[in-house]
Amino acid sequence: MEFAFTQEHEMIRDSAIRFLTQVSDSHAVRAAMSRPDGYDPAVWQRIGQELYWPALMVPEALGGMGLGFVELAILLEQSGRYLLCSPLFATTCLATPALLLADNAALQATRLNAIAAGTTTASLAFASGPGLDANSVQTEARPCTGGFRLTGTYTQVIDGAQADLLIVAARTPGSQGEHGISLFALPADTAGVVRQALPTLDQTRRLARIELHAVDVSDAQLLSATGQGWPLLRDTLQIAAIGLAAEQTGGAQQALDLTLAYTAERRQFGRSIASFQAIKHRCADMMLQVECARSAAYYAACVAQERLDPAGDAAVSSELDAAAATAKIHASEAFFHCAAESIQLHGGVGFTWEYDPHLYFKRARASEQLLGTPAFHRERLAAHLFGEQP
Repeated sequence: MEFAFTQEHEMIRDSAIRFLTQVSDSHAVRAAMSRPDGYDPAVWQRIGQELYWPALMVPEALGGMGLGFVELAILLEQSGRYLLCSPLFATTCLATPALLLADNAALQATRLNAIAAGTTTASLAFASGPGLDANSVQTEARPCTGGFRLTGTYTQVIDGAQADLLIVAARTPGSQGEHGISLFALPADTAGVVRQALPTLDQTRRLARIELHAVDVSDAQLLSATGQGWPLLRDTLQIAAIGLAAEQTGGAQQALDLTLAYTAERRQFGRSIASFQAIKHRCADMMLQVECARSAAYYAACVAQERLDPAGDAAVSSELDAAAATAKIHASEAFFHCAAESIQLHGGVGFTWEYDPHLYFKRARASEQLLGTPAFHRERLAAHLFGEQP
């Protein structure tokens, strides 16, 4: 497994930096935060139809670029660094992996082609309450003529109010645990779907509550065999956690960069405060955490790539549980630590609206809670290491 960036990887990273420097600076982020939809449609159109970022992992046969998750992680790191407000994460890390792992070839061809073309945004809705285990899926899928009737509620759906396509999880009545869970793809404008945007601490990422009121779906909308959707959903959530870890790593790096720039220009007692030993130690600790998070995130991205590749190494993809947990732990803690230190080392202006550290602090705290806290993933990692059922 090769961990060094290739020339192609460096080109992807550099082009992303050039683009995001133009369209996702501090002014653009604040403008997107004030919009009802949470992002600039013109920027998203460029992302989807000029840069083809949503097409990155989609196979060439379905209109995509046929690259892998490592390449996507490079883009996610930079999007996190620049706090890009867009449906990129929900579309590429939640919906796309679910469709790539699905068994329904006809559904894959239709939906992935639209995502690759940049004309469709998508998200994943599965939890009716707290938790990331199979028991958090409480929406009912009652069999009816020609398919199923879905009734239930989903909370904390990332970009759920703006997505064009929803991948939803539901279970047949009477089933428990990992049994009886099915995944369906349905257009967000389907009759009976009610979406409500939620107020959030982090205004750069939107969450929604989604209610399904007797929504009829056909068997053709199933991603996998009826009642056999939990393994697919579990792996999708782990892959999404890895993508989020890459994004958090970028945010942590930017919090460090902002701090280094400010301490270099801020003077006290006739000298730059960056020359003080105490400041140097704190910045060195931040850098160490960022590098640990980056290593964990990119190793996990390599594992995710093997899992998504039909011809991938089974021995490597079997490490997905441990790799995802490790990446999410390190990235969450690094991002929050760096964001908090950035506010402190900016002194009296660190928490003011005019300066950016508070934006990264809010994103760090919100991202820490998404797709499992560090404590949750430590429990999963311990269960994996001791051979227990996570």
